[in-house]
Amino acid sequence: MIAWVLKITLAHLLGDFMLQPDKWIEDKSQNTYKSKYLYYHIGIHFLLLLVVLQFDFKYWLALILIPISHYLIDLGKLLWKNKMETRRLFLLDQLLHFLIIFLVAKIYFKVHVDFSLIFSAKIILLLTAFLTISYVASVVIKILISKWKQENEITNTAGKYIGMMERILIFVFIVLNHWEGVGFLLAAKSVFRIGDLTKSHEVRLTEYILIGTLLSFGIAIGVALAYQKLLKFV
Repeated sequence: MIAWVLKITLAHLLGDFMLQPDKWIEDKSQNTYKSKYLYYHIGIHFLLLLVVLQFDFKYWLALILIPISHYLIDLGKLLWKNKMETRRLFLLDQLLHFLIIFLVAKIYFKVHVDFSLIFSAKIILLLTAFLTISYVASVVIKILISKWKQENEITNTAGKYIGMMERILIFVFIVLNHWEGVGFLLAAKSVFRIGDLTKSHEVRLTEYILIGTLLSFGIAIGVALAYQKLLKFV
């Protein structure tokens, strides 16, 4: 079953990302269902499915359902492009595609999902750790360094998500016992930030950057160490 899903996933990734030129995407965005490239795109997905399934027509239902559902999902994405943020629309689009793959796989294979595992102590602990280093840490850091905030600092959500990814990487490096990765991240951030510090003569900006960085790294390291300790008791 896993091998079958991987084949279908490979076909999806090739068709949606590698074999879809920007010209096709732009034309689909402008002409929606009237775009010939929308149908070329679905045709490529169908051919890729044939190839990865080695022309085994016992999977004829998958060869019908997946391309048709792909067309409907893509068409819905095109019609909703002005009603939803592009990032969210993209994530929803991909989520629906993979959901269809999973549902089609259930037709051919006995798939038993043990939902009790989702609520196991280890999973709850992991989710709590990720929630803490992502959203909780963002709010805490924002409040703690508000005193040093500069008007020319990033005010949009880019800085917020960069910080989240940074802390998640630190968490993963520590859990996998690769502390050198933490050092690499700190060095890389220092290199990127050195320009801000050298161009500015304001002490408050220097304090803002250093305190924010130390808080971000400190929270991520603290949560990772706590996670490793608590994992022994669950």
